[in-house]
Amino acid sequence: MPPAAGVGPRAGFGLAQRPRPDHFPGAMTTRPRSVTFALSALVMTTVGVRSESVDARGIQFIPFHSLARFERVAATEADRTVQLSPEIRARIRWDEMIVSWNAEAPPGTFLRVEARALYPDRATKFYCLGVWSADAKRHPRESVPGQKDADGDVDTDTLMLREPAQRFQLRLTLGGESAARPRIKFLGVCLTDTHARPAPLPPVRAARGKTLPVPERSQMLYENGDVLCSPTTLSMLLAWWSERLGRPELNRDVPEVAAGVFDPKWGGTGNWVFNTAYAGAFEGLRAYTARLSDVAELEAWIARGIPVGLSLCYNRLRGRGNEPSGHLVVCVGFTENGDVVVNDPGTRRNVRKTFPRANLIHAWAYKHNTVYLVYPPGARLPTDRFGHWDSPLSRRRASG
Repeated sequence: MPPAAGVGPRAGFGLAQRPRPDHFPGAMTTRPRSVTFALSALVMTTVGVRSESVDARGIQFIPFHSLARFERVAATEADRTVQLSPEIRARIRWDEMIVSWNAEAPPGTFLRVEARALYPDRATKFYCLGVWSADAKRHPRESVPGQKDADGDVDTDTLMLREPAQRFQLRLTLGGESAARPRIKFLGVCLTDTHARPAPLPPVRAARGKTLPVPERSQMLYENGDVLCSPTTLSMLLAWWSERLGRPELNRDVPEVAAGVFDPKWGGTGNWVFNTAYAGAFEGLRAYTARLSDVAELEAWIARGIPVGLSLCYNRLRGRGNEPSGHLVVCVGFTENGDVVVNDPGTRRNVRKTFPRANLIHAWAYKHNTVYLVYPPGARLPTDRFGHWDSPLSRRRASG
């Protein structure tokens, strides 16, 4: 069974230190956030931008199902293979990037994920967005703090640029003992223009009055539970799919998930992409971190019968002011009047709660509408009107 594998004032030149979501609200602390593969017709030698009527609404998701056009480059050590992507040109000017991966990582293997922005006159350095291993006792599983320079910084799992860019490159280092290497099943790049302010979308009426019976779990029932909202959220999503797919091996208790996503460099379990990498390591599951532009897109997932993990500000959600309090919950439905229904792990009782729609919008915006999307690849997903998750549109826009 494969184990594994937050927007406030920012320091320095305006780059933020994001309060991370696996701290129970009220006890929130902030910290710097620090081979047979192929790229499925998603990337040409240079992916270009062409005119298209679809408005990206400040977000672009670029999915990789294969790496055929990645180039193998020289590695500095014999126990690893390095793959470099072509230059990829986004359809938006972005200032934040989150890279998710799903990998089969045999014992003794590891993965290092890096990215750099390309400007017309220069390239940034390669920033490390995570070092992943299924067995943290043999190889590190950790984020990399202390990367800030004149171009940007990494807040645990998010590359934040001082100036927006349009082109980028990825570099993957696949290492292991003997000839073993991890096998990448899926790679997803979420790009965000954090200055975009898209107009509200009409609500999706099909989600009204619909609540999904996602198993309820409380983080507060476990040791150090006040910092386990992210693995508890993920545990509930896995339990949902365990029931729907008839796969008991997906039903993982919170401590087991927490152990599989723990990031020692941050000292907690709230690394977004470590959580989705853990889920995506299971056979027949796809999991990644993405961002949506409106509650209507979230409603579309509920209308399709798929629960979604939300990263947000708990104080804002509960109407208790704007003090940062990162938290994760599972969106399981909407009432007839459009209020959100969630499984909230941050309470010992009554995990299923309803909050005003306006509170959700305010709280979710705090984390740029970040979500955990977890589902089997054959699931019937909602129509992706803007290219915000793995979909025919996002693949087409990436290959244009």
